[in-house]
Amino acid sequence: MTLSETLPGPVPAERMSRVKESPSSRVADRVRAFQEAGRKVLPLTIGEPDFDTPDHVKEAAIAAIRAGETKYTSANGTPALRQAITSRLLRKTGQTYATDQICLGGGAKQLIYLAFVATLNEGDEVIVPAPYWVSYPDMVAVSGGRPVVVGTSAAQGYKLTPDPLREAITDRTKWVVLNTPNNPTGAVYGEEELRGLADVLRAHPHVSILCDEIYDEINFGAQPVPSLVTVAPDLRERVFLVNGVSKAYAMTGWRIGYGAGAARLCGAIGTLQSQSSSCPSSVSQAAAVAALDGGREFIDRTVGIYAGRRDLLVSGLDAIDGLSPTVPEGGFYVWIDSSALMGAVTPSGAVLESDADLAEHFLETSGVVVIAGDSYGCPGHFRASFALSSDTIREAVAGLAHSVSLLHR
Repeated sequence: MTLSETLPGPVPAERMSRVKESPSSRVADRVRAFQEAGRKVLPLTIGEPDFDTPDHVKEAAIAAIRAGETKYTSANGTPALRQAITSRLLRKTGQTYATDQICLGGGAKQLIYLAFVATLNEGDEVIVPAPYWVSYPDMVAVSGGRPVVVGTSAAQGYKLTPDPLREAITDRTKWVVLNTPNNPTGAVYGEEELRGLADVLRAHPHVSILCDEIYDEINFGAQPVPSLVTVAPDLRERVFLVNGVSKAYAMTGWRIGYGAGAARLCGAIGTLQSQSSSCPSSVSQAAAVAALDGGREFIDRTVGIYAGRRDLLVSGLDAIDGLSPTVPEGGFYVWIDSSALMGAVTPSGAVLESDADLAEHFLETSGVVVIAGDSYGCPGHFRASFALSSDTIREAVAGLAHSVSLLHR
């Protein structure tokens, strides 16, 4: 008899053994423990904008409440929101999507999970380039699939390239995940890079592509972030675009994500939605319409602020011996190579043998909180957010510099 079988309550299903607790949740628990002990922490782990939701979006939600728009909607959302999404997709990709090719969910995260649940049979493979967002492999595993992690490198810009993709595809491959701009690296796939991947994918019609574009508006390049469906429209029926209003419009708590793809897939996701959460919040949907139809003033202003913070954090990290940051092209994270610090000795005599050891050293000696690179499938690195005030970034950089100075190498 196992320990879980001796504990009170229902025994968790076997599939739960495939899922790990979110590293972000573990770090958040550690931070709370420090704060409860009266210790100051500087969280470079923030995964959401520190800006408030735009006023016109909040006003749209208030108006919806007063108008009585507080009932169930279709599992795939209100006509107004589906229209706002199709208009936004046409502006972004040049592609026209029909109503039955759009699906809604409680955030982009839920839609990615539902897409895997709806399509993966036991043993199906999903190619996940590393570094990856921490949830992809676990979502695949709990859905019965097998995550196939394909490593990338700084020399490749931490992007998947044609040859490794070609080598990773098998008869069991169901999906390839592309996240651009990438969390945690901030890498953005250019048009030529997407064309190279498309050339490989054309030879494997059984493979679909999940394009997670949730950070596409937080872009520091001169040109918009390109979509695979724009550069390779012939692959459109195999591409599931996932996006939402959380990051671009500072609406993380409103929980609205959307997907665009084949009608059969969107229908299956809608069915799962109808049997789980019924539908996204009606009030949040009204707010999302206002966000998507409301122009770019908020986005342009906040991206400008992010750009200044990015430069401040990158320059500060680059000045610390042993840390090598990559300048992100989008999103609000910096990816830092810290492999030079592995093997260093802390003042207490402990040897830094892992990313987790280094993150713990930062927390204990300066109160700076980071998420270790092994959580993203790429040891020897860590992620730092700049969705924070400039003053907090400066203080955190000074703390990291102090922590590193204490190491014996």
